[in-house]
Amino acid sequence: MKLLRHLALGIVLTLGAPVFANEGAEWRAVDAETGKIRDIAELEQLARDFPDSGSVRLRLLQPYLEAGEIEKVMATLEWLYDRGYVFGEVPQRQIPKLLEGVDPGRIAERLRAEAEVIEASKVIATTPAEAGLVESLLIDLDGNRIAATSVTGRAVWGMAPDGNWMPFAPEGADNLSGIGFEGGSGRLWVASGNIDGSERDDARFSGLISPGMGRGEDLRIAAPEGVRPSDIHVLHDGTMFASDPMGGGIYIRNPGGETLETLIAPGTLRSPQGLATSEDGSKLYVSDYRYGLAIVDLETREVSRLTTDLSIILDGVDGLWRYGNELIAVQNGTSPMRISAFELSEDGLSIIGHRVLEQAHPEWTEPLGGAIAKDTLVYIGNGQWDRFVVGEPAQGKPALPTQIRRLPLQQ
Repeated sequence: MKLLRHLALGIVLTLGAPVFANEGAEWRAVDAETGKIRDIAELEQLARDFPDSGSVRLRLLQPYLEAGEIEKVMATLEWLYDRGYVFGEVPQRQIPKLLEGVDPGRIAERLRAEAEVIEASKVIATTPAEAGLVESLLIDLDGNRIAATSVTGRAVWGMAPDGNWMPFAPEGADNLSGIGFEGGSGRLWVASGNIDGSERDDARFSGLISPGMGRGEDLRIAAPEGVRPSDIHVLHDGTMFASDPMGGGIYIRNPGGETLETLIAPGTLRSPQGLATSEDGSKLYVSDYRYGLAIVDLETREVSRLTTDLSIILDGVDGLWRYGNELIAVQNGTSPMRISAFELSEDGLSIIGHRVLEQAHPEWTEPLGGAIAKDTLVYIGNGQWDRFVVGEPAQGKPALPTQIRRLPLQQ
């Protein structure tokens, strides 16, 4: 996720709602203008449209406070509490002051003091600090090999079986983020696009790259004009899906194709990120960072909302993978950050079960992308988006080695 993630996380009390019923699986079209809504009635409708979005609930807190709707504030806090939400230290102090006159005990019952810490992963490798902002991984556990993409270094870093890391920078590439493996051809693919907000005069490639890695020429599939692909999902037959979290579109490359075609045009999703296909290949699951989990019918291209009757938050999802009948989700856009497993119904249209695999790990900064192999999720534990500003190192925050962690999925 990218700049939008940090804009969203930086707004705590300016962004909430009482409990609204789940009224169906329709996906309401959203865009940048949707994020500017401040009217209470419109925000309440947004909460009805996205009943599992913590971001939407948080957006109602300030308008409710300004309107003196104290009971609605309390209902919103209760909704968040029931789903495990934990406010930071500053809001923990501010909220009681803003609710002057309300019984402190009532407020305390709706504010979690701290997050439950669940530690279940172990560090299996560490990229050198020179790799910069590492975003996604591919893993070969049998051969002890890892490939990691660097946003700031515009390179693929590979770890050999002996543990040594080497970079390969495709000529003219932009920020490298998503990475996937095309089993049929044995090719590795990475997404290239300006996702860090940096400004530059030179024209860099935006699209998908299969690096030759010194064994031949790169293969390149250009993105449509203005599209900045980030997360990708690669199937064995060469079908590839790519999301543009800045523009809002989803794109597809058909087997053997030389172009990225529009699957879902901008204007339906706000910030699409993680991608995963259903077991039968008929559906594409997409995480919209602010609003929840969407389903794309790959035959009709209709978009619906993945529903649930459980008291869980479904937004804030960055990485997304299918593991059997579960979706594994890295939720670094909620509080506390967590890695969740969502059990799918038989028809794949709803969530009927939920496991928290890891949460509030003390060594995390923010968990990022990874890959599933041998019943484990291998992922980035200490993402470093906070250490770069529009592609340049933040003052006083040099890049650090990046932890690659292994999390068992059968718990």
